[in-house]
Amino acid sequence: LLAMSCLHPARLTTSLTALASHATGASRKRDGWGAAYYQGPDVALYRDTSPADSSTLVRWLEQNGPATTLAISYIRHATQGETALANTGPFMRELDGRMHVFAHNGNLEDLTRSCPHAAGLFQPVGDTDSELAFCLLLERIRQLEHAPGHWPSLQLRMEAVASIAVELRSFGPASFLYADGDVLFAHADR
Repeated sequence: LLAMSCLHPARLTTSLTALASHATGASRKRDGWGAAYYQGPDVALYRDTSPADSSTLVRWLEQNGPATTLAISYIRHATQGETALANTGPFMRELDGRMHVFAHNGNLEDLTRSCPHAAGLFQPVGDTDSELAFCLLLERIRQLEHAPGHWPSLQLRMEAVASIAVELRSFGPASFLYADGDVLFAHADR
């Protein structure tokens, strides 16, 4: 997992190179990668199912990637779901006029059996535990009390992220990055 949050726009260059290097050789993290760059209220999302260390898109982003104040990137080791674009994060959804981004490392073994359709309005496109975890988190955020046209308080959002993190940990390793267009949340499980 890789995240960047900064006051002034910057580009992922050497950090992206270092992340991609974790997919080399006999690494198990060769099942795709992705990078999300916030651009104002929207997100430029780049994903690829090839290993990050040999991806021409990684090389292109190192040279031409957008400057941003918030970015999330990761490389994938497929524990659930085939190697396919639909199963490759970071995952992105809109909620309350904001783009939300999520990346997870780990294997939440029984999550899909325990709540296969419990994500409410948010449904996975692929068949990974990571995307389902994101849908569950967004449903929790959606239900927070807030006035129309206003965003829930940071305290409420932090409590929602913390509570879903506790729940996810009961299924396995639940390290994740989550951004709601305003704040970057990072949860390190193990």
